[in-house]
Amino acid sequence: MALTKAKAAFTLHPYDHDASAQAYGEEAADALGVPYERIFKTLVAEVESGLAVAVVPVAGKLDLKALASALGSKRAAMAEAAKVERVTGYVVGGISPLGQRKQLPTVVDSSALDFATIYFSAGRRGLQIETAPDNLITLTRAITAPIGRRG
Repeated sequence: MALTKAKAAFTLHPYDHDASAQAYGEEAADALGVPYERIFKTLVAEVESGLAVAVVPVAGKLDLKALASALGSKRAAMAEAAKVERVTGYVVGGISPLGQRKQLPTVVDSSALDFATIYFSAGRRGLQIETAPDNLITLTRAITAPIGRRG
């Protein structure tokens, strides 16, 4: 695991995933008793240069225009699920920003910096990682930008 290799402090938080759940991030927040603002979802979008990763709080939505702007692109659109799974190596609902098959440009919503630690998928439904936002930003070579908007 990238965090272990980097000797970064983190905690794994397993929870019982409900196969009928549609909102995976909200399910994780409710199961772990964590505010929605501290659980971040990993989304993959298409920009002019290819695929890019957006990490935003489950409390809101991804602002595609802001993501495009942060990456110096004119537009962004959500990528097709099958393509995302093929490129990242993860299934939708369990996509981690870490350990993807290919390093994609990554933007973490700047609200992550408001917290000592944040949570995000560990690569499967039912498992979250808690770590300092700086660890995630460093390991994904991410930039931060205000790409999330309130739901």
